Amino acid sequence: MKHWFKLLLILALVISGLSMPNIANASGGEDEEESINEKFGLPIVVYGGTLNDSQKQEVRDLLKVKNPEMVEEITVTGEDLVKYIDGEDRNARMFSSAKITRKEKGEGLTINRATPENITQVTDDMYANALLTAGIEDAEVIVVSPVKVSGHSALVGIYKAYEVSGETLNKDRMEVANEELTLATDLAEKEGLDSEKVSELLTEIKKEIADQNPASREDVERIVEEQLSKLKIELSDQDRQLLIDLFEKMRSLDINFDNVKKQLEDISKDIKNRIEEVVGNEGFWQGVADFFRDLFQSIANLFK
Repeated sequence: MKHWFKLLLILALVISGLSMPNIANASGGEDEEESINEKFGLPIVVYGGTLNDSQKQEVRDLLKVKNPEMVEEITVTGEDLVKYIDGEDRNARMFSSAKITRKEKGEGLTINRATPENITQVTDDMYANALLTAGIEDAEVIVVSPVKVSGHSALVGIYKAYEVSGETLNKDRMEVANEELTLATDLAEKEGLDSEKVSELLTEIKKEIADQNPASREDVERIVEEQLSKLKIELSDQDRQLLIDLFEKMRSLDINFDNVKKQLEDISKDIKNRIEEVVGNEGFWQGVADFFRDLFQSIANLFK
């Protein structure tokens, strides 16, 4: 009988220990509606053109749009896709949606996938890198989808939002940004690289381009090779060439990476922090596994 009492006591302590953090995390009220910066006008909500009415309402809820009069709502379609990106399909199905809130210069670009489980390929850092390439800085962007999608079409919706707000984006830069996003997701899948590692590679190459201001394709190739070596990333010859071609296009567009260098550094810090968190979490879960192994061994010893 004493053995069973000890067993129940141990299990009770374990269960209470696991549940306590959940109780603490459950506290907290709802977010208040944010103040509008009159300099930039209303935040813009872009709906994927394929969404039905119930899905649009779901997107509103996910974006915490309580009062539609406090945002400007637009829809992005396949016609917009071919307008901004040459060679795309005007019949493409578009579910990805976004809310764009422009910020003061120097506040930086922040990306948040409110439904990461439904944005299956594009990460926050991939969006940030591509948007900086396209010329979009200093904004808060929230991306959502009510169904599982790759997430690529959100980029076009963000382009349209900037056009509606009176900004003129360079079409060549938008196309290169789209190519960058496609290559990033391809590398993460085909080469078997972690998405964070791909984003780190793209960010570090851009930072070096900002520092070194390469004058030729050979300079770009050297920078790419240096960063691949530094980050210990192995690519196929074909993908290595695609990477060099991408950054050569950026160089030929004369993108001033100095203007976005701080934002690139912020992205780099965020990526490194997440990588460290992953490593730390691995250590934590190993500790949990060790704890339960020892626990069950102790329980077994009670019956010996």
